[in-house]
Amino acid sequence: MRPEILFSLFKPVTSLKGVGPRIGKLIETVAGPNIVDLCWHLPSGVIDRRYSPKISDAQSGTVATMVVNVLKHNKPPNRRLPYKVTCSDDTGIMSLVFFHAHSDYLLTHLPEGETRVVSGKIERFGNELQITHPDHIGTLDELENMKRIEPVYPLTTGLGLKPLGKAVLAALDLAPDLGEWIDPNLLRRENWPSWHDALLSAHHPETDDDMAPTSTARARLAYDELLANQVALALMRNNMKTIKGRSFQGDGQLQNQIERNLPFELTASQKQAFKEICDDMGTQSRMLRLLQGDVGSGKTVVALQAMMNAIETGAQAAIMAPTEILARQHLATIEPLAQAAGVKTLLLTGREKGKKRDAILEALADGSVKIAIGTHALFQGDVAFQDLGLAIIDEQHRFGVHQRLTLAGKGRGVDILVMTATPIPRTLMLTAYGDMDVSRLTEKPAGRKPVETRTIPVERLDEVIGAVGRALQTGTKIYWVCPLVEESRKIDLAAAEDRFEQLRHIFGDRVGLVHGRLKAKEKDAAMEAFLNGPVDLLIATTVIEVGVDIPDATIMVIEHAERFGLAQLHQLRGRIGRSDKTSTCLLVYSGPLSQTAHDRLKIMRESDDGFRIAEEDLRLRGAGELLGTRQSGLPEARLADLAVHGDLLAIARDDASVFLNQDPNLESARGQEIRTLLYLFNRDSAVLNLRSG
Repeated sequence: MRPEILFSLFKPVTSLKGVGPRIGKLIETVAGPNIVDLCWHLPSGVIDRRYSPKISDAQSGTVATMVVNVLKHNKPPNRRLPYKVTCSDDTGIMSLVFFHAHSDYLLTHLPEGETRVVSGKIERFGNELQITHPDHIGTLDELENMKRIEPVYPLTTGLGLKPLGKAVLAALDLAPDLGEWIDPNLLRRENWPSWHDALLSAHHPETDDDMAPTSTARARLAYDELLANQVALALMRNNMKTIKGRSFQGDGQLQNQIERNLPFELTASQKQAFKEICDDMGTQSRMLRLLQGDVGSGKTVVALQAMMNAIETGAQAAIMAPTEILARQHLATIEPLAQAAGVKTLLLTGREKGKKRDAILEALADGSVKIAIGTHALFQGDVAFQDLGLAIIDEQHRFGVHQRLTLAGKGRGVDILVMTATPIPRTLMLTAYGDMDVSRLTEKPAGRKPVETRTIPVERLDEVIGAVGRALQTGTKIYWVCPLVEESRKIDLAAAEDRFEQLRHIFGDRVGLVHGRLKAKEKDAAMEAFLNGPVDLLIATTVIEVGVDIPDATIMVIEHAERFGLAQLHQLRGRIGRSDKTSTCLLVYSGPLSQTAHDRLKIMRESDDGFRIAEEDLRLRGAGELLGTRQSGLPEARLADLAVHGDLLAIARDDASVFLNQDPNLESARGQEIRTLLYLFNRDSAVLNLRSG
């Protein structure tokens, strides 16, 4: 159960005074549904309202808080004209200006003949001094409260700073004083305040320095979040180790047959990764290992050998991919090699229905098929294996932890291998996959040539089309990537459908189209036509980003390359250069480029090392955007910035490890406070692990 001291923070934001359903929905969009989410919604700027001049001294362009006498309301003949309220003090006259004003409201809050305090930006209009739509209007009693440094929060359409600011202050009033979960030596060394003081301080910055991620208050809160995450991951890892696994030690017979049938020699890092996986599979503990390999580094073959190791002991293996295209790609790679070794393989996606699906389920349940390849369909309730021993999950960041565990739950003591072709920076690695052991594939298969990458301004698009035409005459297969499916009125981007129509007009039926809104059958048909059929120029959106393997494709054009993230550009580029032929990637950009976009394109020209690119991507974009954590099931960092707080992450990891060795069940005084910390950051599942472990 969540500790009672935190109950107030986990009420909905609509339980706060003045937050009705409409404002509540907007706050949920920008911050989250609970009061605690407002605590984590930190200011992005400040407005200094301490300047309080007389009218004659007021400087144009500054924010001022002023005491004025209300002289007269000047209501316009129609609402399209501004409503003006004339005010004065003993030094001069000024106007308060309102557009689309409600006169009743203004007469109530600015009654003629009374003194009021107004705060807003001073402007000069001709000879007249004015404030348009003052931010605050109040009585003399409120002067000192108004003359302060006011935090500015990230907003969303329809939500003003005033209601959000009030809600945040109400949330902070409910924040309790909590005990200390940080190691006392670290607390002293960093000179950090208590959690409660850090929270209040972070929400009341006085300068830009106070809002820097390295400021004392923000660094403390970032460490709290990182520590919660690292303790949660360490508990999950410990739990995995306590759950009894099985030893899978094959005799090598099937593995040898696979290796004999490979058209290439395994690289040194493939052999090393496979040895690490086999060593894990041979123990009585359950394996939880991440196989991280750059685009085209040969993860699937390593995964196949791991499957053979399990199958040699009589067990079955399953590999789950996030999309049908990728699942079919795995089938195309794995099935011929498995067949040559006498091992049956089948595919299960959402498209298999009726008798065909029944036959697949029967073959898995009776054990006649040893390898299942599929999508989310694999972990549906009615899918049962005779003896699942190894579950492989590809493109792990597309799945949540619970999906990983659901698939593993379909067998007894199942070993888990997860794979990703998205190179992950070391700091993000520790945050996202700290519960796993890691193997890395660092080499490209022999014979692969690096892809030549060039940047071209959109003004030279006609030259690009001409070059594509010349390449098509030599029998080359070409990808042309566009960022949107259809024209958006707001963003003038080249749409895949429009580009398809234009290029089909030039090159005829050799042009195909694939995008995310096509039905699965239509996507497969488009890819098949590009692989084997009449299509040589494929117009595509980012659905081709992961896993599609067409060795004859040696040219890629990426339109509006400045709109893509670095990792995504690298993934897309990885679709070419998959043979011994020279390949070229043309990054077509639209200027003027921001500094970040310029840096991205420069790195793409200079490097094809996915791990270097991932580190640069983290530096340029920050972790939240890097893997799209909201969509990925990864814990989303609200307070920590991994590009800045890498050192704190390392400290949190070490602290979590050392502390849990001493107090694995969090029973000591500090352990109890760490339990509170886990609940505070919504790591409840880690506490459940503690109990079930």
